[in-house]
Amino acid sequence: MKTVIRTAETHPLTWRLRDDKQPVWLDEYRSKNGYEGARKALTGMAPDEIVTAVKDAGLKGRGGAGFSTGLKWSLMPKDESMNIRYLLCNADEMEPGTYKDRLLMEQLPHLLVEGMLISAFALKAYRGYIFLRGEYIEAAQHLRRAIAEATEAGLLGKNILGTGFDFELFVHTGAGRYICGEETALINSLEGRRANPRSKPPFPASSGVWGKPTCVNNVETLCNVPAILANGVEWYQNISTSKDAGTKLMGFSGRVKNPGVWELPFGTTAREILEDYAGGMRDGLKFKARQPGGAGTDFLTEAHLDLPMEFESIGKAGSRLGTSLAMAVDHEINMVSLVRNLEEFFARESCGWCTPCRDGLPWSVKILRARSAAKASPAISKPLSNCVDSSARVKPSARTRRVRSSRYRARLNISAKNSRLALSSSSAIPMQSTGFSRTCLRRAGNLKVFYFWKHANGYDSCRRQRIRGQRGGQPARGLSLSWS
Repeated sequence: MKTVIRTAETHPLTWRLRDDKQPVWLDEYRSKNGYEGARKALTGMAPDEIVTAVKDAGLKGRGGAGFSTGLKWSLMPKDESMNIRYLLCNADEMEPGTYKDRLLMEQLPHLLVEGMLISAFALKAYRGYIFLRGEYIEAAQHLRRAIAEATEAGLLGKNILGTGFDFELFVHTGAGRYICGEETALINSLEGRRANPRSKPPFPASSGVWGKPTCVNNVETLCNVPAILANGVEWYQNISTSKDAGTKLMGFSGRVKNPGVWELPFGTTAREILEDYAGGMRDGLKFKARQPGGAGTDFLTEAHLDLPMEFESIGKAGSRLGTSLAMAVDHEINMVSLVRNLEEFFARESCGWCTPCRDGLPWSVKILRARSAAKASPAISKPLSNCVDSSARVKPSARTRRVRSSRYRARLNISAKNSRLALSSSSAIPMQSTGFSRTCLRRAGNLKVFYFWKHANGYDSCRRQRIRGQRGGQPARGLSLSWS
């Protein structure tokens, strides 16, 4: 395994980490050039200049979508009369297999505080919230202490660094719902409402928290901002070996020898991470597949290990970079049981807003449970296969970020014969009382698009980014999802 030597030039996010894994508090953080980016930004740059610098640097969202951060910031209204604005940090890290933000918040809380300070100044936001996963108790304690230290030092609160800029920052813990990772569900939860995603438009940039302009960014995204301001755009672009600028927290979990997370430049291959940093698979185990960015991404095989870890390359391979923390699958793992476990999670965490997700996911779980218990043959229905195709093609609009039923096809085709799911048709009729049966589909064996009743106008998109339907059409009669 490689010995990692972290420097400020090569590891802008993690070079301040202590070997004993204790948090870096204010005095130590400032002794390591902490808040230099904030000082430079607040005292020597205009807000629009900061937005331009972040855009030119090529910083992309690190939560999974990969959208340009500078472009997202530029969507905030220019109207100076809209003086109440909010900056939200999405720290609701509930994606199975993902723990990168936890590392930053527990050990480098001031890095996030500084990133939010600079971002708030650029966005002209006077108040910020860190929406934190409720189970991250230690992270909450460390962030609150960091906020208190920064406030006492004049780095938060009124007239920061003598610039006349005011910014208050708060930690808000969630109640354990995965759907809150979707930005509008997060906003609803912050307002004290049920955590249902909102229809768009309006987008948060124009009407977010309490109807005011709001920008939502991921923890790792915000933590990149201080280094860009301190070291410059050109430096940030040159760290990477690909066209995606900067570094990324990447890692491996599963039955590898050294599971963990490392800060690496974009362009590093999965094979390098697996063999040089994670130490390879445990003795006696053979690598079979990986989910490149958490449970919400489609499996890639050994043939994809040499692809560079970047948004475009992983996308072209049929998956997504996601959080870039891969979950390794070895040859002993039964793929049917694995996918059933994943589907159980997403079925449980569905917000229940859209029928195909609310009713369709539990039905798919029942099929997979029957297969796992050997109550059904390995050949599961052709209609389900077509359902896979339809959900893979449709446009998503919320949290699970293309967490699709395509896992049945793309994920299980890589498995051994005794655990492969083949999809073919026969007959087994779901309960006619279910919304899943009522809402869809043209006919058994040809389930290309989910069709919604006309009275479902406005509810045609799954807010959890799993399935989208089309208005119109006729609901199916006697839809069959079956195994032979």
